[in-house]
Amino acid sequence: MEETKPDIQTEADVERMVCAFYAQVRVDAELGPIFEEVAKVDWEQHLPRMYGFWKKLILGEASYRGNPFAVHVPLPIDGRHFERWLALFEQSIDESFAGPVAEHTKLRARSIAHIFQSKLAFIHPTRKD
Repeated sequence: MEETKPDIQTEADVERMVCAFYAQVRVDAELGPIFEEVAKVDWEQHLPRMYGFWKKLILGEASYRGNPFAVHVPLPIDGRHFERWLALFEQSIDESFAGPVAEHTKLRARSIAHIFQSKLAFIHPTRKD
């Protein structure tokens, strides 16, 4: 019998999704070093900011203020990093959630990745993609 997964509906759901995603990122061979060694992410600060970011996008809460693109400008990232980021993001959603909000969240993530990747390619034209 197939397990029915809930859709993303609450703040707790968003936080669970974000935690699951970043747990994968932190140990990922390609993305982990970017977060840990290059950006030197302070996870105690980063996770609540990401909760706020995704709660704003998913639930419409005004709990996030900031410029997420600016943080990415100095990082040595390119298209392969965005592809990996999306794969892990979608995998973390698919493992726990299903439904229209989950699908819309994945669509939003694809859109964000595309926009960031395009803007970074314009700012850093010599970086491979």
